[in-house]
Amino acid sequence: MRKDRPKRKGPFMKKQTKGIVMFAFLGGIMATSGVVIGIPGTQPEQGPMQASADPSEYYPVEERPRFCGTDEASSTPYVTEYEIPTPCTNPVGIAVDGDGAVWFAQANTGSLGRFDPSNGTFTQLTNPSWQAGSATNSMMWGAAAAPDGSVWYTEDRFNSIWRYSASDDQYTRFALANPGQNLLPQKIAFAGSQIIVNDFLRELPAGDTSARSGLILFDPAQDPLSVSYVTVPPPNSFGLTSGFAIDGSLIWYTNWDGVSPGFLVRFDRDAYESAGAAAGETVDTVRFTSSYNLPDGLLNPNGITQAAGRLWMADTASSYFFSFDPVTEQFTRYVTSVPRPDAYGNHTGVVLDPQSRPYWMVSDGQDRVAFNEQTGNAIGLFDPATEALVEYRVPSSNPFWSDCEPATGLPIEDCGLAQVLDIAADGDRIWFTEWVENALGMVDTSAPLPFGISLDASSVEAVPGGSASVSYAVPPSAEPVASSAHEGIGVALGMEGGAARASVTVGPGVQPGEYKVLLGARDADVTISRYLTVVVR
Repeated sequence: MRKDRPKRKGPFMKKQTKGIVMFAFLGGIMATSGVVIGIPGTQPEQGPMQASADPSEYYPVEERPRFCGTDEASSTPYVTEYEIPTPCTNPVGIAVDGDGAVWFAQANTGSLGRFDPSNGTFTQLTNPSWQAGSATNSMMWGAAAAPDGSVWYTEDRFNSIWRYSASDDQYTRFALANPGQNLLPQKIAFAGSQIIVNDFLRELPAGDTSARSGLILFDPAQDPLSVSYVTVPPPNSFGLTSGFAIDGSLIWYTNWDGVSPGFLVRFDRDAYESAGAAAGETVDTVRFTSSYNLPDGLLNPNGITQAAGRLWMADTASSYFFSFDPVTEQFTRYVTSVPRPDAYGNHTGVVLDPQSRPYWMVSDGQDRVAFNEQTGNAIGLFDPATEALVEYRVPSSNPFWSDCEPATGLPIEDCGLAQVLDIAADGDRIWFTEWVENALGMVDTSAPLPFGISLDASSVEAVPGGSASVSYAVPPSAEPVASSAHEGIGVALGMEGGAARASVTVGPGVQPGEYKVLLGARDADVTISRYLTVVVR
């Protein structure tokens, strides 16, 4: 057992299924032109089940280890975990306010929690309008702190966004759906005086030709009893609208179906508002969008952010993440390290190609890109200036979400996933939620790293069918790692003394261009890598 991890608490229940759970949402939907949608105001009535002081009671006893946690909060030299005192809240969306307080939306309670890092105290802010019980568990993918001190979050059970006003301790619900509709509001952010939300997937009654996916432009000052908003539909009428990034007056978002190539979409919010003001009426939002075909390998682009003059996208179907240069309109593919074996287990041998599945992305304010590796059980931090990637191991893990069951029928120690499903950056700190471990985590990116990686060449040239090699030092406390961002380019590692020698081979069918290969080293708590550029002539 690792020294940084206390003994697991409570008995384990035998798993009913094996394998790594992948969070993917695929389905056929349609979209139409942008319109203003009006929703009659409704508030959920209090359910027959009153809120419990122990939300784990909303799960059957046999399911509690899977959803409520099996570990206690732990730490590494770089990551600190904080156990939420209210049990089994299922934290998802997370935000940091201007005072440094951390807010998190709780899928199992419908409420917000607040954590004060200055004194380590949690405050549970019960939502009295929420219907208690497992039947109303809702995924709350996004949270945002407003300048006025209010906190907003999305939830899909009641097709709504909620506002919590700290000044009077009041929750207010804003309904986004008409009767018969079913939305999936996901991420949420402020853009000037507006709130932006992506409606990931909208199910509509038969015959309803309204937009079935897209961005929502929402006025936070409006009356919750008479809600209206503007939709920006995606170019693919059968696609999903996922994460978005705000870049001044531009809003970038992804549109995909997981099978065919998707789109990166740019919406010019200022141009749309100017045209609407000049016309004196609502104008078609589609006029102010432009789209770019996503490259091969980018099938499930959930997370997106802006940093260092480029857009960055995470592919949850693989271990890839991508950059997009708006000037050259070129995409570049990167890859994370292969997940640690304790993240996926593979005790049955079914995991043939373990993937880290980068999910959401944020910029840390220093032009670096942070992202959660959902099935890698890690937090990645990429510096575009140096093309260096640091992957911080998340200390906690839940064996019921990986292939962690040996022949004894009991899950093994130190195996599994904490299910990190959202992140937020605040200076040198990256905060995240652990959905099935009922904890918050914080990466201190200012903590000195144990070693560095310096390649003896930053780029190499090769022809199809050819090869090249580079070397770099690996400390005795670490082991070398390597990954290729292209299926036709292979990389093999060998050790010569204290140095790793990476041999890169280029397949005969690889097209001319520039490709990335990750080379680095890993110790018990962190993986540190740099990217070699392979120029194929």
